[in-house]
Amino acid sequence: MKYRNIVLTIAISIAVANLTVFIYAKCNEDHYKQLQESPALPVHNVNFKNNRNSGPSDFTQAALASTPAVVFIQTRIKERHLNNSSTQKSPFDDFFGNDPSAIPEQQGSGSGVILSRDGYIVTNNHVIKNADEITVTLANHKTFKASVTGTDAKSDLAVIKINAKDLPFLSYGNSDEIYTGQWVMAIGYPLHLDVTVTAGIISVKARFTDINKAENPVESFIQTDAAVNFGSSGGALINTNGELIGLNTAFVSPTGSYTGYSYAIPVNIVKKIANNLIKYGNAQKATVADSPKR
Repeated sequence: MKYRNIVLTIAISIAVANLTVFIYAKCNEDHYKQLQESPALPVHNVNFKNNRNSGPSDFTQAALASTPAVVFIQTRIKERHLNNSSTQKSPFDDFFGNDPSAIPEQQGSGSGVILSRDGYIVTNNHVIKNADEITVTLANHKTFKASVTGTDAKSDLAVIKINAKDLPFLSYGNSDEIYTGQWVMAIGYPLHLDVTVTAGIISVKARFTDINKAENPVESFIQTDAAVNFGSSGGALINTNGELIGLNTAFVSPTGSYTGYSYAIPVNIVKKIANNLIKYGNAQKATVADSPKR
């Protein structure tokens, strides 16, 4: 008899405990549901359904549509001789063909973005700075000589021109409508490779890095974790709709190679400066230039 009473008591205790847990969980569920349905939600809550820039996670169509409008740029700076009387020459310099006052020929490379059907291309100023010859190779491997339309060291932007027609070009997006966490793609020609696409997200907006050493530089970079490397400078940063939202410019690295973060000039700055360079040959203050012919 005592055994049955003990078993019954244990069974009743377990049942009461389970019922208590169920009632507590139900009450909490109703409480949290009321909180979520309350009109007094914090103002920073985001309705992701209304965020049209979040985009799909499949980049195939955007990459296919955008890569033809990104070009490979090669530069050549001819050998230079310094007019410096203090430069001391050895008697053996002429015999061995040495010239201590000569700066040897230099070659460089980078990327660029076609802005118009008739051949205007935007890139970084540091890509084409001091170049005597500029060669542009399209994604279809056609090659053109380019001329400099205008440069702006403060924004590290430059516009060059090739003599071509009916070129593919990228449409401008709006860098004021981008969001931290948004998917993006970087397109360029890193390390002398063919056109390359990498993906990442926007890590930070309006980042100041002190990379540009020009006087009174314009810096408000888009920071991403899309991989870039040497040669990527001047390439496109696009959203998943294939719109240009930035111009890849630099990466900060203790090793000299990409280590996780890259920086792009926002397209709204690119658009204004590029239009100024096309119309005036230099960046204008407080002006709105016409868009390049498309």
